[in-house]
Amino acid sequence: MALQCGIVGLPNVGKSTLFNALTAAKAEAANYPFCTIDPNVGVVTVPDERQKKISEFVKPQNVVPTTMEFVDIAGLVAGASKGEGLGNQFLANIRETDAIIHVVRCFEDENVIHVDGNIDPIRDIETINTELLLSDLESLEKRLTKVSKSAKGSKDVSVLAELSLTQKLVATLGDGKPARSVEIDENEAPIYKQMHLLTSKPVLYLCNVSESEFTGEKSEYVKKVEKLAESENNQCLSICSALEAEIALLDSIEEKIEFLESMGLSESGLTRLIHKSYSLLGLITYFTAGEKEVRAWTIRKGTKAPQAAGVIHSDFERGFIRAETYHCEDLFNLKSESAVKEAGKYRSEGKEYVVKDGDVMLFRFNV
Repeated sequence: MALQCGIVGLPNVGKSTLFNALTAAKAEAANYPFCTIDPNVGVVTVPDERQKKISEFVKPQNVVPTTMEFVDIAGLVAGASKGEGLGNQFLANIRETDAIIHVVRCFEDENVIHVDGNIDPIRDIETINTELLLSDLESLEKRLTKVSKSAKGSKDVSVLAELSLTQKLVATLGDGKPARSVEIDENEAPIYKQMHLLTSKPVLYLCNVSESEFTGEKSEYVKKVEKLAESENNQCLSICSALEAEIALLDSIEEKIEFLESMGLSESGLTRLIHKSYSLLGLITYFTAGEKEVRAWTIRKGTKAPQAAGVIHSDFERGFIRAETYHCEDLFNLKSESAVKEAGKYRSEGKEYVVKDGDVMLFRFNV
């Protein structure tokens, strides 16, 4: 499941520095706007200690973690929805992502210019959010003109549903509210999904702070962003891009752990960001485990067994018979799959079984 998070924000807020650390890619980081012209896409593994522990018991030949994609998109400015700063091109890139990581500058540094002259995270957020909203409104108004013509005299249920939904969205965005604030029923959901609205995506505000603030007292800038995120029912996380870039340069895991411990940290900000992004998208992990490999698979929370099997191969879903499963915690407690079976924790589940985070699955199928 190739799910993407788009990293957006104003120029010079630390997006590309963060992306470089996150993916070990080489996106150009420079102290001027628009240094990132094409979106940089990086695939990162989702850290999961459970997979490591499963492997200690199963002893496979290979361990294959699940992944996420992060897309570094060039800095937006006021007027982006009208093409300022190559805005239209960048906004089109955001439409292809599943969620938005909105990087907000919450640090003072006279050596790094701010596009608006001073630090004001709430103003910066409003600038980006306004451009996303205006871009959505423009595309919806064009869509409304088109669908209104199609709906004249029509009794087609899908056309009328599209008209009603588009009208509702135009009214909402016209009031300055994002598309995600609109209640969508099950009949409208397929239409809504293929609209690819920028303001329909879940948002994580990522406060980029100085090293001293990351390990010390929370700044007023961060407190303001946290308050805004809470009011919008969005999520918020603080990170120090410069610090994460230093950690990324270390060669061994031991060095990274030692560095983190010296800073009084148990895990890197990037690890927290990956997990937070995973949660933001409503994702969970199940595992397949055998002598050949222990592999992690990404599914959405609430996925039933046949659809979870389909993530591995469409034949698994098409010919689904049953799922043999146990939870990884049972393996950790009982120390072996045979002990899990003896304890009655190994189960056979049918088509209605909802897969849980941490399940270890074996699918039986016939095509």
